[in-house]
Amino acid sequence: MIRTSLLLSLLFAVLCPSLKAADKPNVIVVFCDDLGWADLGAQGIRKDIRTPNLDALAKGGLLATNGYITAPQCVPSRAGLNTGRNQCRFQVESNGDSLEGFDAQKTIASRLKAAGYATGMTGKWHLGPTNEITTHGFDDVYCNQGTGGKAWANFDLNGKTLPGSNIDSPEYHLEANSSAACAFIKRHKAEPFFFYLAYRAPHVPLDATKKYLDRFPGEMPERRRQCLAMMSCVDDGVGQVMETLRENGLEENTLIFFMGDNGAPLKITQEDAPGGGAGWDGSLNFPMNGEKGMLSEGGIREPWIAYWKGRIPAGQVYTQPVISLDVGATAVALAGLPHDPLLDGVNVIPYFTGEAKGAPHEALFWRWEAQAAIREGKWKLLVGGQRSYLYDLEVDPGEKHSQLEQQPELGKRLRTRLEAWAAELQPPGINLRPMAKTWEEYYDFYLDGKPAPEPSDAKEEDEGEGKPKKRKMKKSAEPKEASKATASSPADLFELRDVNKDGKVTLPEFLNGRTGPTVPGLEKRFKSYDSDGDGVWTKSE
Repeated sequence: MIRTSLLLSLLFAVLCPSLKAADKPNVIVVFCDDLGWADLGAQGIRKDIRTPNLDALAKGGLLATNGYITAPQCVPSRAGLNTGRNQCRFQVESNGDSLEGFDAQKTIASRLKAAGYATGMTGKWHLGPTNEITTHGFDDVYCNQGTGGKAWANFDLNGKTLPGSNIDSPEYHLEANSSAACAFIKRHKAEPFFFYLAYRAPHVPLDATKKYLDRFPGEMPERRRQCLAMMSCVDDGVGQVMETLRENGLEENTLIFFMGDNGAPLKITQEDAPGGGAGWDGSLNFPMNGEKGMLSEGGIREPWIAYWKGRIPAGQVYTQPVISLDVGATAVALAGLPHDPLLDGVNVIPYFTGEAKGAPHEALFWRWEAQAAIREGKWKLLVGGQRSYLYDLEVDPGEKHSQLEQQPELGKRLRTRLEAWAAELQPPGINLRPMAKTWEEYYDFYLDGKPAPEPSDAKEEDEGEGKPKKRKMKKSAEPKEASKATASSPADLFELRDVNKDGKVTLPEFLNGRTGPTVPGLEKRFKSYDSDGDGVWTKSE
């Protein structure tokens, strides 16, 4: 009897992990880039946007009308999503900051990999050198970010394993991202998987192909046409992913999240500048106020969908606040991993299914450079430099009427709570850096109702990813060190360091004679630009 019991116990121990693995759901995160609040058909705001496949996910699952991201800018937003932790806890505050803090974190991919998941990503990374993505838990990588028909990949679009290297990518980058996702699903259909599908759309440079542009004839700003076309390509890709899941019998065991990394960059004027480069990306945040680079709703509230056929009841419009941090906590819970108190999100599935009542979060918090915010229930306190605003988002989601004078005690209480949270960050505090002049102008225009800056004063080069735009100044008024400090976009910095104009920048050229404690951070930044790791930063990179 004892021997029989022992054998049964051993048999159970052997079989149990495989049974559990079979029950673990797949998780796919579809992430867009600089997507405005208005630009999803399911939002019901714009009639020119056409996203039938994404709309079908919203209709067949859940549309979160108070869905947020952790920052109004690319790098910190992606760091928060991929780790499930607020990025300000590990000093990835904004673009250009050192990524050492991110490098030290466990990503969702690394956590799920330890739980037996196959892991993969495609599209825009923006969290360090592409040849180091596999060190962050992603085993399968097809990193086509839309740069010159190239990708860093260790598998091809037919699902064949490759040695990791830079390869020619045969398709338009958004199409290649969709094809890579489908190839990954087919490669790993027999095991649980986690896939991060990060489209560089509708981010500039706007580069939609004729196939998609032709879907949007008629008179409109050309930048708007480009945005609509790029999002139409993304939508086609989501349709291809869903078809692949269905063909392989995986739809009922796959949880899909969709959201953007931050709001659209309007540059206040929404100038329809020629070409597809820096400036407005053609996307719209209406009726949310503000834009990329602001902690107003237009900068951080995003189209947000969760779909899981047969598990999340269809047709839900979910009004409780949720945030991208919830993706990590949810995936970890579904993978059967123990709760980790370091994760800042919540497993939202019980709330989406109705098993749990109330709101997933008592409060949500943000900090980005000189701005900070807290949302508690319907109330949001927004701090920008020396300014503060209090909004009732139930009646004023467009943040037009601050209630701070009418509700001073509520404002004080929320400020105290925000300061207590910010004291946990690295470094602590709610104002990490001074407000740049650009953000002062944005707050003047969007929140204080002042006129927009004069076009001659506002026509500036985009510092890329929502950085303050570099103002054109007379040389006599711009000290040399200030000039160095403002060359923070990769394009501007490349031109500054490529002194001999040979299209290449070496590390010594990049350091530009600098020595001392800043060198390690600069070396790290150089590595992030040198995507193929050959020690030379080229213009194509």
